[in-house]
Amino acid sequence: MDIIDCQQCERLYNFLRSVKSKHPDYHARPVAAFGDVTAKLLIVGLAPGMHGANRTGRPFTGDYAGVLLYKTLHQFGFATSPESVSAVDDLQLIGCRITNAVKCLPPENKPIPEEIKQCNRYLSTELRQFTKNGGTAVLALGTVAHRAVLMGLQLKAKDYPFAHGAVHSLIQGHQNGKGLRLYDSYHCSRYNTQTKRLTAEMFEHVFSRIAADF
Repeated sequence: MDIIDCQQCERLYNFLRSVKSKHPDYHARPVAAFGDVTAKLLIVGLAPGMHGANRTGRPFTGDYAGVLLYKTLHQFGFATSPESVSAVDDLQLIGCRITNAVKCLPPENKPIPEEIKQCNRYLSTELRQFTKNGGTAVLALGTVAHRAVLMGLQLKAKDYPFAHGAVHSLIQGHQNGKGLRLYDSYHCSRYNTQTKRLTAEMFEHVFSRIAADF
């Protein structure tokens, strides 16, 4: 089954149907990953935003959460533009791919554990393909994404605690010969950036570490 046709989570499926009835022009379906299929960096967020990816069909596109992300990606050479406006603009990612732990918009942006687990089969497949193609760095935006990555790799969360700026060596010498590292950052949400829990400088520092390790 193509990911955008998935209907496995009844609560999410029914919620998206209600959103689509109110916003007929919205994507309002599962949101597939976006970017370079041979990426060295995979960014994992939480879930599509109501008026962002749920509207446009591209991760972190069209809402506040994507502003800092795409600006920083462009700054470090991972994107051809500092702004992602729509799924049909000219922006391209370079050596980078973006996905979410949960592919559907959840009510109040809060997926329940069963939905995270159900959707993890997609993330697990993405992670396997990512490492097979030579990927070496995964950036988790927030605790949910962090734990979802570990679940997808069948690793124990207690062995790799989340902390902003943390770097975890997950797999040594896999297919790419370099191993796989997990980098942690607070999510670039409106709340986190406006409250200064996450500043542009803090986010840039994470990307500086990733770039230095490539």
